[in-house]
Amino acid sequence: MTLPAWIALGLLLAVLMVAGLGAFRLRALSHRVGSFECGARPAGGDGSWTLGIAHYGVGRIDWWRSWSLSLRPARTWSRHDLLITGREPLTTVESRPDTYLVRCRYQGQDFELSMSRGAYEGLASWLEAAPPGRRDVVV
Repeated sequence: MTLPAWIALGLLLAVLMVAGLGAFRLRALSHRVGSFECGARPAGGDGSWTLGIAHYGVGRIDWWRSWSLSLRPARTWSRHDLLITGREPLTTVESRPDTYLVRCRYQGQDFELSMSRGAYEGLASWLEAAPPGRRDVVV
């Protein structure tokens, strides 16, 4: 084989390896107990949705971007500082039926999440079941 063929083969193997690692990461995140699909964007609908997977931790929710190779979550929201300020059915052409737009506030910053009805009910229950001393009520 010629040098350009070796280079092309090497690039192809590198692309396949990165795609395989990404698929393995996504499968590992989505099959953890306490994980749910969750899109995120800044408040007001100004930005586009970033697809991700959220996972309940001890006193926090970790959120990973779906299309990333990072081993760390892109965002972490503490249970104590996370507030749900509103929710409504998400009725866009791209959205699945039974999907909610959930408005949240974390440390003074507003953002929006999109999730299934079951995921929203789990999130609301998790926040309402916070330890004593938390006076916030989910809307």
